[in-house]
Formats: sequence, structure tokens, C-alpha cells
Amino acid sequence: MKTSLLRARSRARSHLWYQLYWVLYLIWFFWLDFTVTDPKYIIRSPLDDFIPFNEWFIFPYGSWFFLLAGVTALLWWFDTASYDKLCLMMFSGMTFCLIVYMVLPNGLDIRPMAEEVGRSNIAMTLMQLIWKADASVNVCPSIHCQSSACMAIAFSGSTLAREKKWLKILAFGWAALICASTVFTKQHSIIDVFCGLAVALVWVPVLYLRPRKA
Repeated sequence: MKTSLLRARSRARSHLWYQLYWVLYLIWFFWLDFTVTDPKYIIRSPLDDFIPFNEWFIFPYGSWFFLLAGVTALLWWFDTASYDKLCLMMFSGMTFCLIVYMVLPNGLDIRPMAEEVGRSNIAMTLMQLIWKADASVNVCPSIHCQSSACMAIAFSGSTLAREKKWLKILAFGWAALICASTVFTKQHSIIDVFCGLAVALVWVPVLYLRPRKA
């Protein structure tokens, strides 16, 4: 038992270097956040006007961090093949999004003012903190949605969920709720959501629909 645990730990540790990508990503992301102050392209869809602002969606929006940490850790420890797929799919997609932000600097103009909302509660307080920390630029494609889809796809295709339909439903349901939260909190336009999902889904035929070798 102890030998098996040590072997699993050694195998998983050799795949941990993928997480160094976060250093590059955070530097790149915040550099763009500070330098893109006047986006050239404003993203907006008529559908955005039909989606009401709801500050309580800040909680599923923030749950993205728990999904990210949980799925990454579980796959790293229990299914390194699926972990590798997740890293390839998610990190390449994030890189693509950052390149788009550089080439096509974009932003939003759909965020309401706190005075317009006219409500005072803990969710609204959190929303205002998010708006202060996260400028309405670099939004399309949505990395929040792209990475959420990647995590649901990778987890549902892993050995952890292969025979457990309820876990697959939970993974995709959680990711869908996060995607919905991005538009209800006016963090993203519906266009950002679909573009983010497209960036994630492009990997499915490559990583998950290839015919298995006999």
C-alpha cells in the first residue's frame, strides 16, 4: 500500500511542472489589463439587453476558483493522462485568448452602476469589489467560460467519472452555471461566452473523439 502510494506520488509529481504556466499567464493577463485602457472593439449583442443583472450570481462566478483547483488537483493525483489533456486544452486556449486580446483589444459597456441597481446586500458589495479589481476589458473570448468548459470536459472523460453519470452531470452543470453567471453579473456579453466555449470545444475532436487503437 505504501509503495503504491509513493509510486503514485512520484508519477504525479513529474506532471506538476505544467502549473508553471500560471506564472506566464498572470503576468501576461495583468499586463494587458493595465495597458488596454481604451479598447478598440466594444462587444455587445442585442441578447445582452434581455439578460437581467443579478448580483447573486457572483457566488457561482466566484466558484470558478474552486472548480479549477478541485479538478486540477484530482486529475493530477488520480488520472495524469486526463490531467495532461486538461493542461493542453486549457492552457493553449488561454494563450489563444490572450493573443486575441492583444491583436483585437476589446471590452464591454454593459456593466450597471451601483446606483442604477439600487440594492444593498453582500452580493452587491462583492460585485463592486470585482468591478474595481477587474476592468471591463479583455473579455472576448471569455477565459472564465473557456476554462470552465475545459475542466468539465476533462473531468467527465477521466477515470474518476467514466462510470459515474452523476459526476459528469455535476461537472457540466457546474460549468454551465459559471458560464451563466458571467452574463448575469455583466462580466461578459453572451458573445464572449460562445466564443470562449468555441475555443474549448475545438479540442474535443482532437483529444476525445479520435478512434482508439486496437
